Amino acid sequence: MFLIRNAVAADAATIVDIANKTWWTTYAEILATEQIQYMLNVIYDVDKISQQIENATQEFLILEENGQPVAFASYSPREEDKEIYKLHKLYCLPQTQGKGYGKILINAVADKVRQAGKHILELNVNRYNQATGFYEKMGFSIAYEEDVPIGPYWMNDYVMRKPV
Repeated sequence: MFLIRNAVAADAATIVDIANKTWWTTYAEILATEQIQYMLNVIYDVDKISQQIENATQEFLILEENGQPVAFASYSPREEDKEIYKLHKLYCLPQTQGKGYGKILINAVADKVRQAGKHILELNVNRYNQATGFYEKMGFSIAYEEDVPIGPYWMNDYVMRKPV
């Protein structure tokens, strides 16, 4: 039994906890330990996530399984092009992967994009992340490659898009 709900600022610590539990299994084989730790500290700071929720700079959805938060997604219109929505974050606890929660969250975000009258959902994914195949199955295709600086590190990403 699952439920999707909008996150509130009080959920920031839960979001950070899910990210911390997910990032290590997701990125350990493709990024250095120092880079993972740095990015978690920069991207998944409780105060920063709280502010994103309170200021609505990103909308967060939390998926609960039997009343326990196990996955989340965040999205917003792109700053440079409000016609395109960006899926910023999508993480499911390792023990829940394979249950379809990633697909459920992507579909929930796609519904929100359509409700906003927009028709393109975009995301960045590390070029070496196995999730690329999952995103392709979900209807995303590679639009272009970009290298994104994060502090002293680089994320070597595909930018993938999906019509919704």
